[in-house]
Amino acid sequence: MDPADQWVLNPHTGDYELRLNHSGGDSDAPSRTSGARVPHSREPVREDSGGRRGDRRNTPREGQGSGPSREVPGQRSRRSANGARGQESSGPAGRRSRKAPKARRKKALLWTGGTMAFVLVGLSVGGYALYQHFNGNLNTVDVGGAGNKNVFDTDAPINILIIGTDKRTGKGNEGYGDKNSVGHADTNILFHVSEDRTNATALSIPRDLITDIPACRTKQPDGSEKVIPGTRNVRFNQSLGQEGRNAGCTMETVEKITGLKVDHFMMVDFNAVKELSTAVGGVEICLAKPVKDPDSHLDLPAGEHRIQGEEALAFVRTRHSFGNHGDLDRIKVQQQFIASMIRQMQSDETLTSLPKLYKLADAATKALTVDTGIGTGKKLASLAQELGKVNTKNITFTTVPVKDNPAEKTPVTVVLNPPKSDPLFAMMRDDTSLTEVKSKKKAAKSKQDALLKGPKAASGDVRVDVYNGGKVPGAAQATVTWLQNEQGVLKSTNKANAPAKAAKTTLEYAPNQADQARALAAMMGLPGSAMKKGTTDAEGLQAMVLTLGDDFKGAGTPITGPAKVPTDIQQANADKAECAK
Repeated sequence: MDPADQWVLNPHTGDYELRLNHSGGDSDAPSRTSGARVPHSREPVREDSGGRRGDRRNTPREGQGSGPSREVPGQRSRRSANGARGQESSGPAGRRSRKAPKARRKKALLWTGGTMAFVLVGLSVGGYALYQHFNGNLNTVDVGGAGNKNVFDTDAPINILIIGTDKRTGKGNEGYGDKNSVGHADTNILFHVSEDRTNATALSIPRDLITDIPACRTKQPDGSEKVIPGTRNVRFNQSLGQEGRNAGCTMETVEKITGLKVDHFMMVDFNAVKELSTAVGGVEICLAKPVKDPDSHLDLPAGEHRIQGEEALAFVRTRHSFGNHGDLDRIKVQQQFIASMIRQMQSDETLTSLPKLYKLADAATKALTVDTGIGTGKKLASLAQELGKVNTKNITFTTVPVKDNPAEKTPVTVVLNPPKSDPLFAMMRDDTSLTEVKSKKKAAKSKQDALLKGPKAASGDVRVDVYNGGKVPGAAQATVTWLQNEQGVLKSTNKANAPAKAAKTTLEYAPNQADQARALAAMMGLPGSAMKKGTTDAEGLQAMVLTLGDDFKGAGTPITGPAKVPTDIQQANADKAECAK
């Protein structure tokens, strides 16, 4: 029996319950299940000595019944038409409005999170009762560091790296190209969710980007650690699989490129596309022209189509049929596919079908490999609920700005385009949305910027200790030299390396040092988000603490990111359908 089919409506409580006794029966009959229930209780439900349950209206008051009773947690009653809780709607006795549960289920299960929805939607069911089943489906990798910390910080941005590997695992996949491939980082999306959860940016990183892969520490099966040496000037996709590198090495490579700290990773293979597109009932795509690709085996006429399984995999693998027949154009097609899958997952036909949600969650967890920090169904469900706060219209897909590799006569690979990529990375580090968002985001930024407004101390009165927590060697000393020689901040001291690495530059100061902090922020171009005001005043000659992070590029270079996206940056909105050209 499909576990998802065991969820039945209990008219006495007005909510869906998981029936585990396999007895069948009419869902309009009172539920006698002893299994798990959706834990949204507010009103208690009494259970008599015979194990029968009823709602509060039908339960005798204390002292009136013939046998002992005990109270067990009950479910939240649905609203009636007039908005009152716990009251029946107008109509025949024992019947309630069907609109409320549908709206509630949609609200509870409507998790949007860009590419995260691609693998996480449906885990709300698991979060209530089935997550133990999903735990057995997951594969985990111990990458150490950030990947082993708690799921996420609710008061900070979240950065999740989605890796699509070209490893030919799974039934029927050995026929695609190199069947012995160890798997590379073939499709890569850094999913950045803003601190206030009003927006998200899905940043695609080309597999053919020439970059430096840093040395990385990997966990071996016997528990020991092995350091994989770094490699210079190679394709990004070699950050996974080659030389024994795992996803932790790919995470570190992304951090080196963007300056953004990657919290966790999720990795999928060819089977994920086939199984998830099938589980959701197919994904709608649009072709501006007919496609017949002998390499991917995609053969479709122009127009709209609903694809799944092998056909869906062929679509996302097709490279020679769109745009300039390169990987950058294939990235755009993949973004369109993922955005369409998100919209399909949000549709009523998915959200109101518990069997479909179960099958989708089951397929997703079987297809996933994640770091140990999010390696349970419960943790994934918690993360998905957090990501679900983002409205789809505020999810923007974009691609790292690149240009043809000038070292190649016939360009095959690409390199960063710093005039465009640096501002984009700075915006993401500064948690600036690529789309217009609600006033909540603007209000939060205004509150931060308010810390920069007010009187500023003279340079000679600014006292600061400088630590280097970033990736620029000697940055602390260089900054102190610049402050003293060019800005007149003579009371600045080099404190060498910070106790720990820092993704962002911060300035910690006491309330009675606010004028000094504003002066130093103006000199260095610090954003309001870098200002960390303490709660107690400084005493005597106590100095402020400036910790240089990965966003620090050099003394005299402002850290503040631009307010708007640079021109000609490729963007696509997750809420809008596009046709592949």
